[in-house]
Amino acid sequence: MSRNPYEDLPPDRFWKHGVATASSSAPPNLYCAKWKIEKSDRIATAGSCFAQHISRHLKQGGFSLLDVEPPPIPLPVERHHAYGYSLYSARYGNIYTSRQLLQIAREAFEGFTPSEVAWTKRGAFYDCFRPGVEPVGLSSPLEVADHRRYHIERVRDLFLSMDIFIFTLGLTECWINSSGGEAYPTVPGSIAGTFDPDRYVFKNLTFGEIYKDILRFREIIDAARGGRPFRILLTVSPVPLTATASDQHVLQATIYSKSVLRAVAGQLQSEFDEIDYYPSYEIITHPWATRDFFESNKRTVSSQGVALAMKTFMDEHTTLRPSATLGAAPASALATRSGDVPEHSPREAGESDLKCEEYLLEQWAGETR
Repeated sequence: MSRNPYEDLPPDRFWKHGVATASSSAPPNLYCAKWKIEKSDRIATAGSCFAQHISRHLKQGGFSLLDVEPPPIPLPVERHHAYGYSLYSARYGNIYTSRQLLQIAREAFEGFTPSEVAWTKRGAFYDCFRPGVEPVGLSSPLEVADHRRYHIERVRDLFLSMDIFIFTLGLTECWINSSGGEAYPTVPGSIAGTFDPDRYVFKNLTFGEIYKDILRFREIIDAARGGRPFRILLTVSPVPLTATASDQHVLQATIYSKSVLRAVAGQLQSEFDEIDYYPSYEIITHPWATRDFFESNKRTVSSQGVALAMKTFMDEHTTLRPSATLGAAPASALATRSGDVPEHSPREAGESDLKCEEYLLEQWAGETR
């Protein structure tokens, strides 16, 4: 008599054993890396706000983390994050969507020129694709363009030198330029600029669009490297949307967004040997975890949740390594504009170690109606 294919499955394939009787820690065997990260691997990081935790823990864990735009020596350590330094492997700010990621690769290697670069606010000028990296802005559109040109040069060097690219998918929703098609990290008018409904339109990226964006990004980088291999580790941010511009309840919009991102990551992981997925989303949101792993606002991932997510990662890549931060930029890096960091820093209570433009949307929530 033939056996039922479910009879010989290991315990973690059943909800009863894999989840229902598991503790609030990450279920065993949840993360089984497709490949190990070695001591010699040069790692680049980017993504949504949650990716900042990944960058910090990789550095603390002794991994070889690239940083091609380190802070200028005169800038005090406590102001690094306010100016976009020491967050990721380059000073690109938060890259929430696949469209932003593809865009910066096209700028670096295909000569793509955005239809606009500078937004203005109170007489200062901001890079519209990373408006949070200069808290008081710059003095002119020309200075913004000069800073961006330098930034793109460093990003080009980063993508050419990395061995592993860790990217945290954060959102499907974005605002795009109706004429040029560029995607922005935040709605115009929140940090700088002015919202014009004829110029800026809402876009909720689909599975197919995100899938194609990441494949196209991979193709561009692969061609620029002359086929020299690199690997991609995808994650999905467990942080819910602050607000949605769709016509859905924010909870539905959040579940849709995360489901699409998770599905894309899974599809790419299954198709390509050099693409893997790290389940930080599952670790933070599985049924036993949600009570302990979110703060009272039900959005902020608690320090306990972050610690477990990163411990799970580190346990799979166990060899301790000498701490290293590689790829420092030349000392002639462009200086930031001096001034006071605004009091309304783009983060909320309990998130003092994160810099996140999306949190600013909460200022329009008002009181319960």
